[in-house]
Amino acid sequence: MQFLRQSVSVETMPVIEVNGTTLFYVDTGAGSTGETIAFSHGLLWGTELFAPQIAALSGRYRCIAWDHRGQGQSAADPHRHVIDMELVWQDAVALLEALAPGPVHFCGLSMGGFVAMRMGARRPDLVKSLILMETSSDPEPVENLGKYRLLTKMVKTLGQTLAKPLIRSQVLPIMVGKTILADKSRKAELKRFGDIMGRRGDIWRAVNGVIERAGIHMELSRVTVPTLVIVGDEDVATVPAKAEKIASAISRAKLVRIPRAGHSSSVEEPVLVTAAMEEFLRDHAR
Repeated sequence: MQFLRQSVSVETMPVIEVNGTTLFYVDTGAGSTGETIAFSHGLLWGTELFAPQIAALSGRYRCIAWDHRGQGQSAADPHRHVIDMELVWQDAVALLEALAPGPVHFCGLSMGGFVAMRMGARRPDLVKSLILMETSSDPEPVENLGKYRLLTKMVKTLGQTLAKPLIRSQVLPIMVGKTILADKSRKAELKRFGDIMGRRGDIWRAVNGVIERAGIHMELSRVTVPTLVIVGDEDVATVPAKAEKIASAISRAKLVRIPRAGHSSSVEEPVLVTAAMEEFLRDHAR
């Protein structure tokens, strides 16, 4: 959270009790438009995944971001083997009902996109628009399950300290694109990303929830709000074809591809991502 503290004046940095757990969240307070953007992060990350966008948009919008249960600075969930997507979505519903006075612009990346699509399809009263980034409406591809379960088992067995080198070598190339991986000037950023992804030894519970998730594609026809679908053209975790499939299933969806970005486009190419969001929000904010 150091980047966020330096970049934006955060009004409160509290926790909230929802559904029997404690979630850490960031709330920048009211912006000039009187509208709210809710940010739902991807697996292994936390609110810092959207730090550049929150810094850029908080003057105009109230920005609320939170760490999902079992991730970031939120509470552990030691009695579960799987922190499933339905539970994470229900946490998001409870948080918004408690914090947001009306419909929000809901932005979700990867795992956060799984949450966002459920929100748009099932609770349209809470959503004014959707921004879906680097995500998929399908279950995890069968061909990925074996390797992801093996990585999860290794992380669980090795523990937090010993698992960090494994995350940097095996997970980081999935989470970011080839451009940033090859850029020597961004080595410090990559190290920070790896440190964030490897900060919790109990992350395997959330990983299980992602790889065992049910698909949401059949529900997308119920999404009626304006939707922006963003995908990095170097994303290997949820390839651009997944974004195209989502955009074709939602009647008011617009697809934007981000060059030189992989699965963490919001921090890989933050200027381009923020610009795409700003243009979309200008059209659909009050």
